[in-house]
Amino acid sequence: MKGLVVCGGKGSRLRPLTYTGAKQLVPIANKPIVFYAIEQLVEAGIRDIAIIVSPETGDQVRRAAGDGSAFGARIDYIEQLKPGGIAQAVGMAREWMNGVPFVTFLGDNFLTHGIVPFVQTFDASDDDAAILLKHVSDATQFGVAQFEGERLVRVVEKPKEPPSDLAVIGIYLFTSRVFEAIDSIKPSARGELEITDTIQWLLDNGSKVRADVVDGEWIDTGKHDDLLAANRIVLEMLRDDRFGGTVDDASKLHGRVVLQPGCTIVNSVISGPVIIGERTRIENSYIGPFTSIDHDCEVVESEISGSMVLENTTIKHLGHRIEQSLIGRNVELAGDDRKPRGYQLVLGDFSRIRVP
Repeated sequence: MKGLVVCGGKGSRLRPLTYTGAKQLVPIANKPIVFYAIEQLVEAGIRDIAIIVSPETGDQVRRAAGDGSAFGARIDYIEQLKPGGIAQAVGMAREWMNGVPFVTFLGDNFLTHGIVPFVQTFDASDDDAAILLKHVSDATQFGVAQFEGERLVRVVEKPKEPPSDLAVIGIYLFTSRVFEAIDSIKPSARGELEITDTIQWLLDNGSKVRADVVDGEWIDTGKHDDLLAANRIVLEMLRDDRFGGTVDDASKLHGRVVLQPGCTIVNSVISGPVIIGERTRIENSYIGPFTSIDHDCEVVESEISGSMVLENTTIKHLGHRIEQSLIGRNVELAGDDRKPRGYQLVLGDFSRIRVP
């Protein structure tokens, strides 16, 4: 089998983080989201992988994932010039697949337990497609599966009255018959070829479509709160590794702490689970649970908890703790005790800030 990772889309729900970068490259526990998808494909025995990229962020994805050798895979890239839906993106891989069954993995989906059993089952079957489902509390926000007994009969996109609580997550398994379905469907009201319409066409035209419910956690990391939730889950799974960095005698580390190569901890308290990135310096500070700080950052005389700090960011001399926050790349955040007291801010579109 082959793999297809879809990394198109504008990431509008993650602005301003995605104004200058691909949403699939936002790090979860200091690792780009899309890397988890690639690793799970490789874990399932899939070594040939194509990644759908957009013209705006394609070069960033290429630089990050490379030729795939770092993952034990071979990666090619297919450019989607204009966004036209997931089904359109899948259709662009027709020649590359060359008749081989494949797994499609949306690059901003996060799954804790992987896809190995689903790939093995599909590969050994005569099914034309397989979809993965997850029980959700609000099915109106997703494509939803409808069953008659145990037989999948329909997939409904964001229904006002869901026929079940089983959402279709962004991982699909197909044979080459999917391309016949894509050729046969029409664009939706929003002008895109919908993957739910593709699956429905297969169901309506005699194809065998399997549906499996996934265990563990699944998160569509399209929103800020989802990123923090995924970050928390991964940090809980990390193994303690304090050998990558330098810690002075005045510092205290509690719980699971990962220190990546070249980081420095000076007169600070780190309360895990926490990951500190390469070449980052933490000085006279407190880093609380469920926090990831990426590479080449500096945190001085500040407190951070339950948050994500992206690369090349400086945080200094803050009078209040940062909590449940997403702080992007190349940010400068500094306290100021001058009077009269005031705020000096440079905030991008769609920013959210709460101040005392």
